[in-house]
Amino acid sequence: MKNRVTALLGTRYPIIQGGMQWVGFAELASAVSNAGGLGILTALTQPTPEDLAREIARCRQMTDRPFGVNLTILPSINPPPYAEYASAIIEAGVKIVETAGNNPRDFAPRFKAHGITVIHKCTSVRHALSAERHGVDIISIDGFECAGHPG
Repeated sequence: MKNRVTALLGTRYPIIQGGMQWVGFAELASAVSNAGGLGILTALTQPTPEDLAREIARCRQMTDRPFGVNLTILPSINPPPYAEYASAIIEAGVKIVETAGNNPRDFAPRFKAHGITVIHKCTSVRHALSAERHGVDIISIDGFECAGHPG
């Protein structure tokens, strides 16, 4: 198949796995990528940014095809070190990032400055238009049941 999504992502099919907490490990991401879709590692499944860097390296050993990393940014009293996870993604040379959970304004420009294609997962047209204004490349519209968060 050839369309704008496959051309932008370098995949055979316009299928994106999407980040999934506690499931998005190298085994799944590489299997999806090897089958022609876009596999996605889930950053926050890894306990630290250093662990994420190791998981990215592990995924590279399992596939020579494109894969991405999901960074879900949720409001929290004690948030994870999102900026450090973003740095690990950038330093590892990942070319595709899926953001979700909150407005990508604080991360999309940084990723784009490093030549990274940004997919933003959202649940409404209003959020999609906002993400587009912040420069994301692809919008993924998911139902409100996605991951149990309202977008």
